[in-house]
Amino acid sequence: MNHKDFPAETYTSNIQEWNAQLGILKKTKSRIAWARLGVMILLIAAVYFLYPGSLLYTSIVAIALITVFVRLVILAVNNKTAIDNGNRIVAINQQEIEIAAGRYMHLPAGDGLASPVHDYANDLDIFGRASLFQYINRTTSEPARDKLVNWLLHPSDTTSIEQRQAAVKELSGYYRWRQQLQSFGMADSIQRTTNAKLVNWSNEKNLFIVNGYWKWLRFLLPAIIITASFLYLDDLISAGALGIVIIVFLAISGLISREITPVYNQLNKIIGEINTLYNSIACIEQQPFHSGILKTQQAVFSHDNTKASAAVRALKLILDRLDFRVNPMVFVPVNTFLLWDLQQIIALETWKEKNKNYIPHWIAALAEIEALATLGNLHFNHPAWVFPVFDEKPGTLEATALGHPLIPEYKMVVNDFSTSGRAQVALITGSNMAGKSTFLRSIGVNMVLAMMGAPVYAGSMRVAAMRIVSSMRVADNLEESTSTFYAELKKLKSIIEYVNNQEPVFVLLDEILRGTNTLDRHTGSKALVKQLIHKSAVAMLATHDVELAQLQKEYPANIHNYHFDAQIANEELFFDYKLKEGICQSINASILMKKIGIEL
Repeated sequence: MNHKDFPAETYTSNIQEWNAQLGILKKTKSRIAWARLGVMILLIAAVYFLYPGSLLYTSIVAIALITVFVRLVILAVNNKTAIDNGNRIVAINQQEIEIAAGRYMHLPAGDGLASPVHDYANDLDIFGRASLFQYINRTTSEPARDKLVNWLLHPSDTTSIEQRQAAVKELSGYYRWRQQLQSFGMADSIQRTTNAKLVNWSNEKNLFIVNGYWKWLRFLLPAIIITASFLYLDDLISAGALGIVIIVFLAISGLISREITPVYNQLNKIIGEINTLYNSIACIEQQPFHSGILKTQQAVFSHDNTKASAAVRALKLILDRLDFRVNPMVFVPVNTFLLWDLQQIIALETWKEKNKNYIPHWIAALAEIEALATLGNLHFNHPAWVFPVFDEKPGTLEATALGHPLIPEYKMVVNDFSTSGRAQVALITGSNMAGKSTFLRSIGVNMVLAMMGAPVYAGSMRVAAMRIVSSMRVADNLEESTSTFYAELKKLKSIIEYVNNQEPVFVLLDEILRGTNTLDRHTGSKALVKQLIHKSAVAMLATHDVELAQLQKEYPANIHNYHFDAQIANEELFFDYKLKEGICQSINASILMKKIGIEL
């Protein structure tokens, strides 16, 4: 990982700023706690000393002190929210420093997110331990993670890539905003099930607003029981009559609540995620954007002169009011006298009818922006990485100072490489451990980044829109009784289908047909290279088979030989990992065998 320009000072400064702010917030927390205790003592004292003299004065003072106490409770909640947010942002900055130091193996690796037979994901370590996904992913919601995964697995068209590049460049500069969005997402991560539950609920039939009489009964019924209560206080009806009215209304409210309970149980489980959705959307709404894709996604949160954050907040408030039912001492009387559940379910169904068609679009737009923010974070951390320029000429790949994004800087050796046009095959021979496979993976990983709109580890890069297909790391499958050789043949079959269909692919092959004898291997490799040329494919093939490189004499315009070699001094091997033109002439296997005790 190239960290020469890593913004370590920015992250360190952010940590210091937030820790200072957290110190103030924690002092405020202590002051609020003491103030609440003081108000409670005053309330008890006021009731004790004033009540014998005047009920009116006692009530006025008590109401005033209770109001102050409630306000202090609200301040305490808001202060705790600010502290939690500050702690998360400190953790975000600390994590970036840790990741830059190579300590990121504890992060989600994305195991199982790609098919075992995907065109390139397993060969290029896109997912898994020490993978590209594990290194770059900063998404907090499952929909955003799925969006990022889709970009990693499926190359985009040039127009989409260039739009993302503009958005990533813009988001790179909004590092405080990106961290705040990430912090909101970390509070209660939005899951795929969150979206599913909201969509399923929005598609359910309404129970109350479809029947007009409930719109009248929601006001009429509470008016009846409240009127009965006042009549009792004026001695116009007996206690028994009022008791009957209360029992009847207790039964009515209970029946209504029973109908509402399934809806409450369904939505109550995602109140935290709805709060995250509100905070995240509000964060996006408040940020001025300039690039086209960001403005387009931001516009999703505005409709009918209403902001999505306001709509989501209204939903959260309704669900908060439904939460009264968790406190029977409060819920039973308010539900009996005011039909509280009925009021909230009508508000909930009204909200649903107004907003149900927007819910999936809100979550999708949030996922898109969050995934773009992840790439913005990558660009911020690596400002020296470049954005590829896309060329319309098929088969173009021109890269200078290209390296593998996940190799530590102290081990990094960069190389230049270029190819242009169709029917081009680069044969790379070389010594064992000289760097052939790593170079192929460097090409592949950077092309994956390029095709998703991200910056790449190179001094410059010009590329045509192509999909990577590879056969580099093939394993047997005991469950399917599949040998390594047969598994490789299956992988090569899929590559040949791409090639035969003349699809724009960039083929990466590493030591193919390794599961058969030397003669079959050479014959098969030779035939495959010829087929790649005849079908106008673009490919790179790393091999120990030096004889294969002799095909350049037959196809001088189509085959280009490169190699990695080793230098030998006092029977010790030294590798420079530099790509050179021509066929490899050095052999290191015999030296390695001697070192382990084989007598040659």
